[in-house]
Amino acid sequence: MAGVEMKVELRGIEATLRHGPSGAVLRTVPPVDNGGDGSSFSPTDLLGASLASCALATMALVAGKEGLTFGNASATVTKHMVGPPRRVGELTLEVQMPAGVPPAQRPRLEEIGRTCPVARSLHPEVLVPMTFHWPD
Repeated sequence: MAGVEMKVELRGIEATLRHGPSGAVLRTVPPVDNGGDGSSFSPTDLLGASLASCALATMALVAGKEGLTFGNASATVTKHMVGPPRRVGELTLEVQMPAGVPPAQRPRLEEIGRTCPVARSLHPEVLVPMTFHWPD
């Protein structure tokens, strides 16, 4: 399996992240509670955002492959730091699921979200409660 190259350049406390294949650029800055100015995502914020985007995208991809109904969805992730040592202790996801999904398909989609590649890559001590909200 081929790897994906990403480059990171640090100037002061601000890091510029460049995605090799696409050239897309992100910026990270430490949070205020850790000596930064909080002007952008922190590296640990990106972990939470990665989890949420992975859960949503994986549900959409698998739903498409399996012929399951799926539409637009969104998620809010809240990161909780713990320590010492300082680390992410919990990533809480509130997922707003799309309308029109038959009740029989919902458990399968929720399981797909809970077991996305980022969720499977997290250390087992990181709590990852996910709540799925289905429209009436």
